[in-house]
Formats: sequence, structure tokens, C-alpha cells
Amino acid sequence: MRARIIPVADSGDTVPEDTVVRDLLRETPPRLPPWLGYDETGSRLFERITELPIYHLTRVERRLLERHSPEIAKLLACERLAELGSGSAKKTRLLLESHLRLHLRRRPGPTAAATATATATAYLPIDVDRSMLETSAAALCADLDGLEVTGLWGRYEAGLEWLRTHPGGPLAVAFLGSGFGNATRAERDALLGEIARTLGRGEGLLLSADLDKGREALETCYNDPPGHSAFADFRLNYLTRLNDRYGADFALDDFVPDAVYNAETSTVEGRLRALTDQEVSVPGLGITLGLPRGALLNVGYSVKFDEQRLAREVGAHGFALRSRWLDEEARYGLFLFRRHED
Repeated sequence: MRARIIPVADSGDTVPEDTVVRDLLRETPPRLPPWLGYDETGSRLFERITELPIYHLTRVERRLLERHSPEIAKLLACERLAELGSGSAKKTRLLLESHLRLHLRRRPGPTAAATATATATAYLPIDVDRSMLETSAAALCADLDGLEVTGLWGRYEAGLEWLRTHPGGPLAVAFLGSGFGNATRAERDALLGEIARTLGRGEGLLLSADLDKGREALETCYNDPPGHSAFADFRLNYLTRLNDRYGADFALDDFVPDAVYNAETSTVEGRLRALTDQEVSVPGLGITLGLPRGALLNVGYSVKFDEQRLAREVGAHGFALRSRWLDEEARYGLFLFRRHED
């Protein structure tokens, strides 16, 4: 089966992208939305981060999915799986493989291939990087018989709106890679509201979350080890995006990237620190930023949860925690919630 990619536009109820970027740059300190960093270059740089020896999240999540995908697929009980921020979908492939095996066992036929084709499962990845969507979708369709892939190219809100206006079989939403923590509480609440509007009663939400381990472990995890520059390059790419997209005149050499842990909010903050006094013009947004030496730009939140906090946040939007799977050291978890209100 062939994959298809559909551009999805934000509705009139959604704040336009340029307005979001402008408003966040006017905050103190200025910050940038996570999705701005994920062009083709940013996606490739993030893949390099996942390969760093100090970055445990991807490896731990993959092991959890290798171990528990059959059980998770059975509990999700969906015909359509949508994923927010799908990226390369390397880990999601494990879940899709388990789902397809389960589907085939339930519907025996003359041949596995014929049965899979007749009872296709739909995967609907949502991502802002079209190139990554095309690559991952083509690979999945080539390798997994019975899988239909419809890539939704755009922001999460636009993808969820598309799902609401294109109903189908039982749906589940996955948000892997601990991406749920890459936002403020208000932004997380707004996204959970969108997901709750998209899922019906009994449908599932699979979230992964990195659990709080304290300053030393987390600052080690989110800063480049000696001899590497993956985090630095990824964070500086945000400035390249502003220069390319909005005609800004950021000089990348005038900033130093790092990450610090904020114990008050249990958040790792990715930052760019100005090395000199500077005034940066962003003509495409109609603003100028005055940045004194030492000023910070926030280019990434990564909130760290405990299980109770996560259950409360998600539960406030009509979800009940159904199951969870943690690694042996309780560093990371997969959490399956079920929608229980209309």
C-alpha cells in the first residue's frame, strides 16, 4: 500500500504560527515553540541527540516498547492510531507490528498478506517536517503489510482537527518521546483539551513521560558530553530557522547553548545565552529584540513528572489511567489513559 501525505491547516480558532512565535519572543525571557526547531535539519539533529551515550530517554522507551508492545496494542484496541510528533517513527514501528500481528490472529484468512490487506490498519502520524513524514511513511508501508499510512503535515492542533472532521474506526492517540513535557502547563492543558475533543468514550491516549531524577542526572542528560555537539547544534538551529523564515539577523557565534534544571518546576530548560550586547531585528515578525550580554533565549522545556502529577493533569480532561509500564529504575514510563467522558 502507498502512503499519502496531507497538508493540514490550522482552523480559524487556532492562533496563527507567526503570532505564536512573535508572542513567545516578547516573553521574559524570550522563548520559541518546540515545533519551530523541527525542519528537515532539526529533525536530523534531534536524531543525533537520541544517539548520545548520555541521553537515556530514547533507549529506555524503545526497551519498554520492545517488551510491552503486544500488551499495549491489545489494550489500545484501535483500528486507527494517530501519533503526535511522529518523527522517524522507529519506536512506533514496534507498536504497529504488534497491532498488525494481533489483527491477523483475530482474522485468520487464506494467507497472511491477503488478510492484512483486507483488514488494513491505519497509522496517522502528525508532524511539521514533511520530509521526515514522507521518509518514515514510505518505509513503514514497504515493510508492514496491511498498514495504511496517512501523514498529516502540520501542527498538532491542525492534525487533531483533521481527525475530528474525518471519522473512521476506533481511534487512539500516541504521544511518545516524552514530547508531552515540552510545553508549559497552560500549553499542555490546551493540547489535552484538543485530544479530549478528538477521542470518543473508551478510546485510548498513550503518553510517554520522563520521570524526575534530580539536577545532576538531568543536566548530564541534556548537555553535550565532551567531543559532541548534537544538543548545541539542535538549539542553534532555532536561530537559523528565525533567520531563514523571518529574515532575522541572529549571529549564531554570539550565543552559547546549554541546559539547566529548574527544581521549582521540575523542568529542564534548554537555553541560548548571549555573549555580547546585541540588537536583533526580526522583520518578518515586525519586532526587534534587545539582548544584553548574558540574556537568555529559551529554546526548549522538558518537564519531568511523577506518576501522581501526570495522572492529575491528564485526568482533569476526562481521562482515567488504565495501565503504566516503567523501566527497572523508574526513570521513564509509558502511560495508557482511557477517555471516560463525552
